[in-house]
Amino acid sequence: MGIAMFEYFWKQQDDIPAGMGYPLFGVAHLLSVAITLFFVVILARWIMGPGAAKRARILRGIPLFMVGLEVFKDLFLVSVGRFGIGYLPLHICSIGIFVFLLREAGSRRRPLWQWVRDVFGEIAFILIMPASFTALIFADWTVYYPVLNFMNIYSYIWHGLLILYPVVLWLTGEVSPSIRHVHCVLLFLCVVVPPIYAFDKHFGCNYFFVNWPVPGSPLSWLSSFMGNPGYLVGYALLTLAVILLMYLGVWAAGKCIFGDRSSDTKPVSL
Repeated sequence: MGIAMFEYFWKQQDDIPAGMGYPLFGVAHLLSVAITLFFVVILARWIMGPGAAKRARILRGIPLFMVGLEVFKDLFLVSVGRFGIGYLPLHICSIGIFVFLLREAGSRRRPLWQWVRDVFGEIAFILIMPASFTALIFADWTVYYPVLNFMNIYSYIWHGLLILYPVVLWLTGEVSPSIRHVHCVLLFLCVVVPPIYAFDKHFGCNYFFVNWPVPGSPLSWLSSFMGNPGYLVGYALLTLAVILLMYLGVWAAGKCIFGDRSSDTKPVSL
């Protein structure tokens, strides 16, 4: 029985029989999300424990670990003959790794690079983190993979790390989002989305979900009455609303939880 349970562990979705996945918002999905977020909290507490220098090394190591994880996933897909154009790091949750790396590449000693750190840190928290949380809630891989499958487990680990890194940046005061910087987040989207949209249309991919929505997600609901590609207008407005709500949440936390924490104040404890 134990061997049977792991029969599909090292299989890609095209090599797994239909019906082996698990339902969205079912017990397996909700438990997986809960376990992922539990470990995010545990790891955040652990990272915030050491001194600033050690914490900086740990934070620097997170995107490097994610690069290794991504390479391992790609090598696995190559080994089973299933790597293809649909596995390029072009989803918003994949681009997050580049945002993290650019943030860590910045130097505190140079004003320009400090600005780079601040900008990409804010993008990580305001954009990448909520996108990753949404991906966990409306996971599109559950329909293809059983619980005991590498790609399934990898997906939860990946999105958990995408949440962990910006949350720790915010809790430690490394990043202090402000609505005054919203233009940086919007400019990032204006630079990234058009070429990905063109890529999707040319190659028939669905990065950023611009060609078709994820079933069971808010985008699917928008598509049900706005049509396709009409739902893209609602998609853009929903994205803007989430960004503004993130800034509102940060402001509210600063007022109610952190005692009107300013942009250069000390870390907080979990």
